Parts: sequence; C-alpha cells; structure tokens
Amino acid sequence: MSVMRTADLLRRGMAALVEPLGITVQQFNVLRILRGGGPDGLPTLEVGARMVEEAPGITRRLDRLERKGLVRRQRCPKDRRQHLCWITPQGLDLLASLDEPVVTRSREMLKGLNRGEQAALVRLLDRLRAANDYTGAHLS
Repeated sequence: MSVMRTADLLRRGMAALVEPLGITVQQFNVLRILRGGGPDGLPTLEVGARMVEEAPGITRRLDRLERKGLVRRQRCPKDRRQHLCWITPQGLDLLASLDEPVVTRSREMLKGLNRGEQAALVRLLDRLRAANDYTGAHLS
C-alpha cells in the first residue's frame, strides 16, 4: 500500500504541472514517448506499449492530442492496418515548456532522499518491475 500511496502522490504532483496546460499526465507521457520516437514516428501499439501506466484507450488519447494539434497520425505505407504517430512542433513546444518544471518538481518530490538513496530507490523499483509479469497471467 505504501508504494501505491507514494505513486499516487507523485502522479498528483505531476498532474499539478501538466493539467493547467490542458493535458493529462497520460497525454504528457504520450508526448514524451513520441518526442523520443524520432522522424520515423511510432506505431500506435508501440506508443501504448511504452506507456508508464498500462491503460486501454491509446487511440482515444491520440485522438484528443491530435485535436489539440499536439500529435499527427497517418496510415503506415508498408502496413495499411497500422497508424504511425508523430509529435507536432506545437507538441514539442509544450514539452519544452515543461522540461525544466518537471525536473524541478521531481527533485522536490524526492527531497527526503539523498542522491545515493534516490539511485538505490530507482534500482529497487527497476528490479521490482523486471521481476513481475505484466501480462496478468500470474493473476489467474
């Protein structure tokens, strides 16, 4: 329960930064993923697979971001069943305006830990994620 409470605290801290700019934390995550996707773009399913929070509805999230002018999509020329996604210049500008505040907020939220403890926490969380099956198969 402590991990979930802490995750919620961190999510709310991030929401306080991004929501005044008209996007959700999940939409912010999509934009960061697409910024890293480069000039070739990313398939919709790949964007969904890279999300921090596993959640259905990546197409709806992309629809909303596209309506805001932050994302563009087109059918993949090699596989017409697939859509490729890119962040737009407007989306890049929005992320650039958040880069410094996100780093500052992240540091503030970890202020109870020194740098060594922060690094240890990241390593431990990485190990927990690596050790767990996210397919849900272990729950049946």
